[in-house]
Amino acid sequence: MMRYQLHIASANHTLVSIDDFQIAPQEITVLFGESGIGKTLISQAIFGLLDPFELEISINGKPYNNYVRSKEVQKLQTYGFFVFQEPSTHLNPLMTLQEQLNEGKLAKTNRQKEILQALWRQPYETHVRPLLQIYPKPFRPSGGEKQRFLLAMAFKKLMLPANGAQRLFIFDEPTGSLDNVYRDIFLNELFNLYTRNPFTILLITHDYSMISTFEKQHTALLSRIHLKELRRINGAQVRLFDFKAEDYTGWLEAQYPAPLAKKGQPRKTVLKMEPTFRVFGKTFHLTREPDRGKTVPLIIHKKELIYLKAPSGMGKTTLAKIIAGLQQAEAVHFELSGIRFDQDAEQKVWRKYVWGKKLAMVFQHADESLNLQANVRDVFKGLPGVNLQDDVSILNALQEMFDQQLEPKFLTQKVAHLSGGQKQRLNLLRALLLHPDLIILDEPLNGLDFISIRKVLDIIRRKMASGSGILLVSHNEEIFDRIVPKQCWYYLNSEE
Repeated sequence: MMRYQLHIASANHTLVSIDDFQIAPQEITVLFGESGIGKTLISQAIFGLLDPFELEISINGKPYNNYVRSKEVQKLQTYGFFVFQEPSTHLNPLMTLQEQLNEGKLAKTNRQKEILQALWRQPYETHVRPLLQIYPKPFRPSGGEKQRFLLAMAFKKLMLPANGAQRLFIFDEPTGSLDNVYRDIFLNELFNLYTRNPFTILLITHDYSMISTFEKQHTALLSRIHLKELRRINGAQVRLFDFKAEDYTGWLEAQYPAPLAKKGQPRKTVLKMEPTFRVFGKTFHLTREPDRGKTVPLIIHKKELIYLKAPSGMGKTTLAKIIAGLQQAEAVHFELSGIRFDQDAEQKVWRKYVWGKKLAMVFQHADESLNLQANVRDVFKGLPGVNLQDDVSILNALQEMFDQQLEPKFLTQKVAHLSGGQKQRLNLLRALLLHPDLIILDEPLNGLDFISIRKVLDIIRRKMASGSGILLVSHNEEIFDRIVPKQCWYYLNSEE
């Protein structure tokens, strides 16, 4: 067993500390845990990627400088690979993707085309080769394409001889920019390579639905897959726990679709949107079928949960922001709680009549909705119709989202210093405390651990029962496909 005692601090402020972090050699460790709890810091420290001059780090009681220079770490970096959560962290904007795929020892692998074809499953000449001459920029290629190029580099490295050395491959959120189809393609290719010649894998993810994929598609490897969850014990102190697959699969099996309104029962419409709109020079259509089909208006009633589905990058978040008055469209028509909107509507209408009153939105990225310079207490000031008069009432509201008992000093913490999972809880709570006609949930489970996921889903159900209509955008298809009836699914398509 590869075992590590780690302590990482910055300016005498502890970022993360763990007494016993374990990775099973020659096996597959899958690490879950809320965003910002320290999974990335710990894994980068083990792989020798942190700067010993910027951070105060000790591993197994030794200074990090000594650890980084050790033969152990040099071998890990020579024969292993680290796939970064954000591909742009690794990709060089001054080199073409082709040059980066053949950089250093990667040039010795002659199976590049085979690897890329496996990861794309689309014609190589039309969908892959043109991308090879691109210098990676923030929006080109797409996030999913960048992710696959980085995975291709890892697979090329795997095909090089290891000369008997320990091979550690760390995949930090490798499917964060991929939909479920491409996620499963990646897992198939990774496990095929592992089966031929086992190596050590640390797979970091928020995607608990991978558990179902393991059990349905990779049963031969189940004895070699170790599910772990990193949980906060006290402040920056964390601990590694075993995560039982049946805790997730059993819970999922017990989920049930939200109830549909009875036929003939009067229902108040909170949103009706025409089936076609235009933004960024592209025309989009709303349908009831994934492969386009007949266009239909998007209709949401009170006490109804509507699920908007489309591949990653199609424009679901853009549509949500158009409805919320945060993105101007070139052509659009919809009615929200009796107020008509089109492409010429002025933002002051949303500000005066809609935001916080008729509509609330949970953003895909918590940083979009929170003032990072504010403290936690200030996040909840001035919410319309919400009675949080003192610290006790704010803490009671927060406690519903948190597993651990919160102390009053939590209210004074700066939002910028919170973990990603903590910020996501604030992002959710600010919207769910309101009582609008329509709540837009854009990836509401982002960055949450399993306990928090269950809590959030319970709160969503209660908001529906209290009268709000909900528009949901989420890549957590396995969960929401069970919770949302198919009659409430819509698909977003675009004209190429």
